Amino acid sequence: MTPILRTDRLILSPYRPEDEDAFVSLLGDEGVCRWMGQERAPEEEIRAIFQSILNEVYTKNLFDIWAVWSDGVFVGHAELKKTGNVDGYEVIAALVEESRGKGVGNELIRGLLHYAADTLQLTEVYGMVGAENAASLALGKKLGFAHVRDVVAEDGTVTKMLVMPTGKPQSPGTNPAPVSSAH
Repeated sequence: MTPILRTDRLILSPYRPEDEDAFVSLLGDEGVCRWMGQERAPEEEIRAIFQSILNEVYTKNLFDIWAVWSDGVFVGHAELKKTGNVDGYEVIAALVEESRGKGVGNELIRGLLHYAADTLQLTEVYGMVGAENAASLALGKKLGFAHVRDVVAEDGTVTKMLVMPTGKPQSPGTNPAPVSSAH
């Protein structure tokens, strides 16, 4: 079950039905879509994705996905999940335009790193960042993410695969504690 997380300024909480319009607005933003490596989808499709989050992801405990709030205002979206993109867990975050450049992304990623280490017992997490996304690449560098490799899509676009230790120590010769599929 996706828990509520708190940082100094942010509350990460599971989406509620009344959050649908905020989700649709964020994922309908052309810039967000571009940096998330996807085409802009029609509103009906975004609403279907939102319903899938409520009715599939949460009910089946598939992975953690949050609405991100600051002072009661929706400021973004976050996920921490296993994906086909990396051999491990990927951090995914998107912010509404008004929240960018104000340290919100830094605080959000740090909060997710703490959760990954303390709750999921992960020793590292990955991020996939478009090569042209200078702001996210700068944030990754500032936080200590290291470049693993470039992933080149069929259309020639480049995505940077980054990795970041969570700060969770790993005993020599052991793997992180197994995580149930509930996360």
